Amino acid sequence: RDVGGMNKKQRLFVSSVQKEFTAERRALKDFVHGDPLLSRFFDVFLFEDIPAADHGADDVYLAEVDRCGVYVALLGNEYGYENAEGVSPTEREFARATEYRKTRLIFVKGNDDTVRHPKMRALIRNAGDQLVRRRFEDSRELVAALNASLVGHLESTGVIQNQPFEERPCSDATLQDISAEALADFVHKARHERQFPLPAQTPVADVLVHLNMLHDGRPTNAAVLLFATDPQRFIPAAEIRCMHFHGTEIQRPVPFYRIFKGNLFSQVEQAADFVLSVTNRAVGTRSASTQAPVTYEIPPDVIREAIVNAVAHRDYSAAGAAIQVSVFADRVEIWNPGALPPPLTPADLRKPHRSVARNPRLCDVLFQAHYIEKYGTGTLMMIDQCLRHSLPEPRFSQDGHEFMVTLWRDWLTPERLAGFGLNERQRRALEMLRSTGRITNTEYQTTFSVSKRTAHRDLAELIEKGLVEMVGSTGKGTYYVLAKAAAQGPNGPQGASKGPKGSTRK
Repeated sequence: RDVGGMNKKQRLFVSSVQKEFTAERRALKDFVHGDPLLSRFFDVFLFEDIPAADHGADDVYLAEVDRCGVYVALLGNEYGYENAEGVSPTEREFARATEYRKTRLIFVKGNDDTVRHPKMRALIRNAGDQLVRRRFEDSRELVAALNASLVGHLESTGVIQNQPFEERPCSDATLQDISAEALADFVHKARHERQFPLPAQTPVADVLVHLNMLHDGRPTNAAVLLFATDPQRFIPAAEIRCMHFHGTEIQRPVPFYRIFKGNLFSQVEQAADFVLSVTNRAVGTRSASTQAPVTYEIPPDVIREAIVNAVAHRDYSAAGAAIQVSVFADRVEIWNPGALPPPLTPADLRKPHRSVARNPRLCDVLFQAHYIEKYGTGTLMMIDQCLRHSLPEPRFSQDGHEFMVTLWRDWLTPERLAGFGLNERQRRALEMLRSTGRITNTEYQTTFSVSKRTAHRDLAELIEKGLVEMVGSTGKGTYYVLAKAAAQGPNGPQGASKGPKGSTRK
């Protein structure tokens, strides 16, 4: 590594319920201050180390959050002391770090979320929807995770310079390992789609030089991933693992499991075809043309975009970690190794945002071949297309060093709904939710001309049957949305989606 300059140390603020994490807090400080690299760039602040002073504790810790360069939260089972508004210091510190756009590193102790204080569970969910969170069991795992996160922070901010994986020359690969046919196909498509300047007959070496994918006569890792005859010979984990489960949970053994290899273009096409082949589709009549129209349960462009994004933005340096596509009865999950590049968060993907590429060389070639756009519009297209097809919006989330897109299937089919014994109001309400996304009790009363009591009873029955979920606490601000999967019901999969915890990662 080449280490650049930094004028002064960054303050690292450790936030947690102090009594619950006494040992871990001390272990973090001792590690950072004792590490030859990290001690050059970070100074750890622990609240228990400051002397008594004529200042309120709230003022001190919020001021330290304001001063810090990196905010570290340790989240466990306890929520901690609550102020008059019912908010703990940890939650206030997290909110302050978020408001001031601090670099936030979240570490969650344990995997059993059922034993946590309800407000702590809510805080963990809130943090997980915004940024990376890593789980740990003891101080040793926590220290290792913090070390990786801080080194990654130094790299992403340019303090430590590493040559990106995609630009490194591929070990043992030569020009003979590059498929001239694959490269010619790319040039032909790029000329047609993006006015690529080189002619189709350009020699392999010249095309790679133009793409900045040749280093001292050797193809780079990016060249191998895109154009090699056998990329997995050099980068074994560069594959997509596709699984089809009949229910909403992981089954062992996997009922239907395929692994797709080859170059990245081939992997995208094969994985997208896999998902389309195991999800529902309807074939219409030939009244309008000679070819019968096909309507897919999930728009093909949405499936393809999710898979292309996983291929374009995954961390290829993660040994043994492949992209995984899992099709469940209620959803499709696409996992890829690698968190979102800073400063992007999952929440940013739901609104206009700039494009931040982890692998700019790969992304440039995928752009030239018209597999992606360069302007951060892909996730917005996915949201728009799902809503147009009366599907819930995709979910974007991070769990540790992995990123996941969840595409919800159309599980509320007429056949399934017929067995729930719904009244006409409830059936119409579900149709409304498909198009509007949410409904309140007041809106239910107005739409169907019923009393508040009747509206409450109808909605409570829909919740009990697993068809609708309530968002918000009781009272003003509460609304109802379609459930992601049926928790119970005729011939339906048992158990609702569990998000990242119910994933198929290995």
